[in-house]
Amino acid sequence: MDPREFKKALTALEKAFDTDPINVNSHNVDDCTRCTNSVFCKSCDRCYKCSYCTECESSTNLTHCVGCSSCHHVANSVQCVSCTSSAFLVMCRDMSECNYCFGCVGLSRKDFHILNEPYDRSTYFKIIKELALALRIPSP
Repeated sequence: MDPREFKKALTALEKAFDTDPINVNSHNVDDCTRCTNSVFCKSCDRCYKCSYCTECESSTNLTHCVGCSSCHHVANSVQCVSCTSSAFLVMCRDMSECNYCFGCVGLSRKDFHILNEPYDRSTYFKIIKELALALRIPSP
């Protein structure tokens, strides 16, 4: 196979994948496209092994997340991007092994932070309750 034939065949495969909305081995997914081994998700795209998620994309092993993108092994989180092995994040980006963070970026192994600043547990929950209401974001 010469390089031109290879590129042509690859382009055809990519087009076929992009236009085929099939959800492989998924159960009870609603309005999802190209999700694999996912259950009870809604309006997700290109997710793998996700459950009970809404409007997530290009993610793996999420559970109970809303609006997350490019996240992996994340639970109970909202509007996060590129986060891994974390839970209870809201509007966070590039987080790793963090829990209970709101509006944080680039932290690793941190808990109870808002805008990358630490808070005690009770103060954290008081502040995020007010923020989530004001920003009209479902709190995790």
